[in-house]
Amino acid sequence: MTHAASPAVLLHVARHAAAAGADVLARRDPAALDATSKSSDSDWVTAYDVAAERAVRSVITDSRPHDIITGEEFGTTVPTGRHDGARIRWSVDPLDGTTNFMRDIVYYATSVAAADEDGTWLAGVVHAPALGRVYWASRGGGAWLSEQGRVRRLAGPDAGRGRLLATGFSYEAATRSAQVGELGALLDGFGDLRSLGSAALDLCMVADGSFDAFVERGLHEHDVAAGALIAEEAGVVVSRPRLRSVLDGGPTEVERLAAITVAGPADLVGSLTGSLAGSAPDVSIERQS
Repeated sequence: MTHAASPAVLLHVARHAAAAGADVLARRDPAALDATSKSSDSDWVTAYDVAAERAVRSVITDSRPHDIITGEEFGTTVPTGRHDGARIRWSVDPLDGTTNFMRDIVYYATSVAAADEDGTWLAGVVHAPALGRVYWASRGGGAWLSEQGRVRRLAGPDAGRGRLLATGFSYEAATRSAQVGELGALLDGFGDLRSLGSAALDLCMVADGSFDAFVERGLHEHDVAAGALIAEEAGVVVSRPRLRSVLDGGPTEVERLAAITVAGPADLVGSLTGSLAGSAPDVSIERQS
């Protein structure tokens, strides 16, 4: 069993792990959703979220049993005992776009990413079974999309077209209100707005040129880990929140809700970040996510 941690090796594992999760999602049965609310009437978990994360974890653990896994549904698992080589941490969102999945809206995916001990993201995959798309990237290896049997390298948005902004909205009421209030300033210079309900796919669709930029406040690491690397490897500038690692007890809910993720060409990232400067929501009660 090898513990090599090259981006290519990790990408191989990530692709298999994401495919395992996506295979669970592809068997969607409306009668078997078993949906329950986590924090609000728009924040849900289904039996498929749980089963998909188990499938992803099984592939990673079989291939790299000493690695750390952080998942949306089962938290962080740190294997005990001696290990050789680099200690990699995986960030897993088994079903990004759960509300879409429940309503049979096609924008949902399994997202799997791997980072080294310094927190540098090395490999990421976003597998969207209802779209028939698999996005992937490795550090220094470019970003790629497989769709309908064709594979193409991604190069970000085309500056010659009208600009389209992607965003999403928080489940937390105060943050969502702040986001709505920010829209006017954010849309300056854009022709229109889209909100798909999956940050992972939003970032991938900046990478493939469908969107010109993406901005959203209050995202979890697992929402963006793979998609942000894919965007970066497509030549897109990505401004990631600087949050404490889950291994250090972070981030708190207040820290997360104030954090902003932005992706796009450098000029758009600068203007979007400037529009949001100093506009953090008033969130006074901390909750565990």
